[in-house]
Amino acid sequence: MLMHVHGEMLQTAVLENGRLVEFFMEKSKASSLVGNVYKGRVVNVLPGMQAAFVDIGLTKNAFLYIDELLHPHLEKQPKHKPPIQELIRPGQEMMVQVIKEPLGGKGARVTTHFTLPGRWIVYMPNADYVGVSRKINAESERGRLRSIGEKLRQQEEGIILRTASEGESELSLSADISHARELWQFIAARNEDAPAPAELHREAGLMRRAVRDTLTMDMDEIWIDDSSRFEEASELLQEMTPKLKERLKCYKQRHGQSLFDFFRVTEQVERAFERRISLMIGGHLIWEETEALTVIDVNTGKFTGTSDLEDTVFRTNMEAADEIARLLRVRDVGGIIIIDFIDMVQEQHREQVMQRMTEKARIDQTKCAILGWTKLGLLELTRKKARENAVLQLSERCPSCGSAGKGNAMIK
Repeated sequence: MLMHVHGEMLQTAVLENGRLVEFFMEKSKASSLVGNVYKGRVVNVLPGMQAAFVDIGLTKNAFLYIDELLHPHLEKQPKHKPPIQELIRPGQEMMVQVIKEPLGGKGARVTTHFTLPGRWIVYMPNADYVGVSRKINAESERGRLRSIGEKLRQQEEGIILRTASEGESELSLSADISHARELWQFIAARNEDAPAPAELHREAGLMRRAVRDTLTMDMDEIWIDDSSRFEEASELLQEMTPKLKERLKCYKQRHGQSLFDFFRVTEQVERAFERRISLMIGGHLIWEETEALTVIDVNTGKFTGTSDLEDTVFRTNMEAADEIARLLRVRDVGGIIIIDFIDMVQEQHREQVMQRMTEKARIDQTKCAILGWTKLGLLELTRKKARENAVLQLSERCPSCGSAGKGNAMIK
């Protein structure tokens, strides 16, 4: 993991064998709202949409769906959703948490299904269940973690054991749960006295989130090119994962090269955000993003193969699947994604391409669901959209025509 600091901007890159697989950026004065908890006031209830607008103190009112008002445990929800006006009314004060940033002309989306992430667990004060990350495959370990979760949770609490909890001791998990529980009690106490609208809790900044959510024991090195942020990261590692502290290193310019230049991140980011992305085998992708969805077209380009057309198409599509899965993480794409793979004659080839996408989706930290092939032969998937993706942060709107063009946000 590489952390590049330039003024107010913090950019984080994760490399696997020198290849960029994740990229995040955030300005300290414009930190993410996702995870923040507010005391809000219901402004308007919309029975026809089963939704409401809530004033949480931002420029635009937040949007609350009825699903986010029902019990977080699906088995405890009513079989038939009641009218939303039976649950809330205009003028009512309520505590909510942001689950999606304000995007475009839309306000933030909020929920009453509160979650407080820790290093090993996600604490849900009212969910009343224990879950284990699907990325932990061993049934014996899943059973061990589930038993610990049931033992440690109290009353209506819910706990999700994160992927990072695999192999951790009950003592470590207990400390993480206790810390989250105390934080929730502090938030609830603030809610009692605060006037609406008010911010009750602010989610951690990118540095803490990176250490908490991204760092794993299989990371060999963690580099930071700023001495003050290096000290901050050192303290966070000491607090959350002391075993990784010795892998933290402070980067000093070598031969006049910045951290990102030395590790070839700058050029990889520039290539990753192009509209036309070349594949190693000779084909290429055409990548189009709109507010509604992302469309990716796969082309063979100059690659003609060595045997037959079906083999050429299949090999191109398999490489494209790998590259698309990587770029979805790098570009942090969210929402509906449609992939137009090159037409394949053999059904087993279609199944293998979809299986490859499914396998890659499992290693994505952001929830990604492969929905399958449409009647038109397009592969449809969705990826959780919570924050403004890096494409929008790396681009600026043309004042003349309104189109998005690359700006200078990428730090050299």
